[in-house]
Parts: sequence; C-alpha cells; structure tokens
Amino acid sequence: MSKPRILRIINRLNLGGPTYNASYLSKYLDGEFETLLLSGMKDESEESSEYIAESMGLQPTYIPDMHRSINPLRDRKAYGMVKDVIRDFKPHIVHTHAAKAGALGRLAAIQSNVPVVLHTFHGHVFHSYFNPMKTRVFLEIERYLAKRSTRIIAISELQKEELTQTFRVCDPNKVEIVPLGFDLSRFQHDKFNKRQHFRQQYQVADNEVAIGIVGRLVPVKNHPLFIRAIKAVSEQTNKPIRAFIIGDGEDRLKLEALVRELNIDCNFEASKGPKSLLTFTSWIKDVDYAYAGLDIIALCSFNEGTPVSLIEAQAADKPIVSTAVGGIRDVVKEGRTALLSPTDELVPFTDNLLKLVNDDALRHQMSDDAQQFVMEKYHYTRLVRQMGDLYYKLLQEKASEVARVR
Repeated sequence: MSKPRILRIINRLNLGGPTYNASYLSKYLDGEFETLLLSGMKDESEESSEYIAESMGLQPTYIPDMHRSINPLRDRKAYGMVKDVIRDFKPHIVHTHAAKAGALGRLAAIQSNVPVVLHTFHGHVFHSYFNPMKTRVFLEIERYLAKRSTRIIAISELQKEELTQTFRVCDPNKVEIVPLGFDLSRFQHDKFNKRQHFRQQYQVADNEVAIGIVGRLVPVKNHPLFIRAIKAVSEQTNKPIRAFIIGDGEDRLKLEALVRELNIDCNFEASKGPKSLLTFTSWIKDVDYAYAGLDIIALCSFNEGTPVSLIEAQAADKPIVSTAVGGIRDVVKEGRTALLSPTDELVPFTDNLLKLVNDDALRHQMSDDAQQFVMEKYHYTRLVRQMGDLYYKLLQEKASEVARVR
C-alpha cells in the first residue's frame, strides 16, 4: 500500500495549541503519511494564525461555512464539503481537532465508513461556556460521537479523568493521552535583546515589574479578575508595576468599561499616549518578545484545556500566577514554576501576585527549572513520535477495513 492518508480537520487557524498541534503533525509526519489539512474560518475578533501553517510550508484547504458559532444552514454546507473531501481524498484516518471540527468531521467520517476516526479534545465546553440546557445537548452529542470514534485523544491525565469520570463522555479504555507539542526554542533565543525591545516600546523602566496576561478577551478567560487584582496589587505594594492585557476579543468593550469604573490609569491604544499602569496591546504576533519583556505571566480562566500561554511562559523562564482550573496543574509545577489559587477568588490571586512582585529572589528561583520542565514534556518531536505510533497501531487493528480503501 502507498502512504496511509490522513484527513486532519481543525476548527480554525487561530492563535493557540490546536493550530500548532495540527500544523506540527501535518508537517513532520509527512514522510510517513499523506496528509490533507482542512480548516474552518476564524472569528473576526481573533488574530489569524495562518502564518503558523504557512511557515511550515503547509497549504490548508479552507471550509468557508465552518465557523465557531452554531448556524444550521452553514453547518450543513460545511458537513457536505467535508463529505465531498472524504469521497475524493479517500483517507484511511480522519483526525479532528476541537469541538466544531470534531462534530462535523467525525459525523462525515462515520457516514463515509472511514476506517480510523480520531478526535483530540483541546479543551471542552462542558462548563463555564453555555447555559445548562445547551451544555447538556453538547454533552449528549459528544457521547454519541465518542461511541462511534476509534479513539479519543486527551491532552492530559486530568482531561482524561474529566472526559471519562466527571462527564462520562466515553469509557477510559477508549482514551489515549497525547500531550500537545511545540517548538519552544524561540522563547530562549536572544532573550536580552527581545526584552530590551519590548520594554522600550512600552516604556517599561528597568525597576518596574511587568505583569502580563495573554489570550482571547472572552468570558471564560475571566479578565475582570486580572484587572481587579492589578488595581489591588498597585495599592498594596511599594514596587512600581506595569500590567499588560495582550490579545483581543468580544469582551474588549466590557473590560474597558470595568477599567474606567475602577478608575485605573490605562492606555487603551498601546501605540499612542503616555505610559500607564495598565495597557491593552491587542494581539502581539511575535509573542516571544512579550514574554521576554514581562516578569510575571498571569492566567485567570474559569476553564482551560492545556493553556499554551503558560507553556510558552515557562519556556521563556517566567513565573506564573494562575487559577487552578482544567489542565493547568498538568502544565506547571505548583509552588515551583507557578502559584495557583481557587477560581475567581480575588484575595488569594492578588496575594500570589504580591508575593512575586515583592520578592525578586522568589521570581528568579521559580524560573530556574521552568524551561527544562516544558522542553521535556511539550516539545513537538515527542508529539509527532507518539501520535505516529498510535496511527500505525490503529491502522494495524483496522487492517481489513484499511485494505478496502483505494
């Protein structure tokens, strides 16, 4: 048989773990498999990450009607396009990434009798996203699709536990754990000059402690906690601090209104105006410059899968202050590389920020083994090797069905 064919389907090429995961697998398994990468369309509020795939020489095929939001008419058209691609490409494996691609792609693959059907949960929407009724509907859909899938891929031990025990999406023996993988070398390269560049651009003095939060401005990320904590820290420390909200999204105007309500000195247009306590930078494409320039990385989410920002922060030797939700404990060493606090509790979150702001030695100590930890666990070469082994194992299990695919 010629190379096994993989149809890889991703929700959209936005900034985050799924885009890197799909791109690395498509690129670096190319010698062993023939891969076609399908992608939906990003939201207008999101920064495009098409450059990630393009930088690897990939040319994704786009599904114009596949968007993050639910729209029965568009979703039906997207489903039809996926079925057409399956008919023409004749994949031996369909591997979907994230919720919308997972629903439409797996349903099309199941209906088309594709031998191996896989889905990677890069997070889930079973709490903190929708009302109970809608959440229940999504959960039942996922349970149905999981029964018909060959395997479910979880990106952490905790996520497997949530999928199999908490939400009962599928049986444990159907789940394989394959952590995400990244090329993290850029976060160690030329750190001094990148730090100087960032701090000069945003007028950060050498003695100022710079705190940043990186990600989409959407409700589940809980930026109001970060904003309130920055105000509290500024009132309780003698150290000069600067804070940066890096990203954009649907909650931007609500967050700006909260900043004004709390009377926080803020620069809403990073390219203009004087230096302020808080700055909205919007998206920064070369985020390695931002991590180099910052001193502390924060995350406040209600729910997370594998937060890329915390992996990148540790690769850049930065200590973390975060809420202890989802897969966060899987990507940090609590007390060693990160200080964690309960969800949406201002006082403990603020206290952890204060500890790192006030104690220079603690900040430096916590950064010491961060890089080694994430490089061993999250480098893309481990991801590619582990996923390739799984593909071959499943193809062998389904050998009779694979042989029928011409």
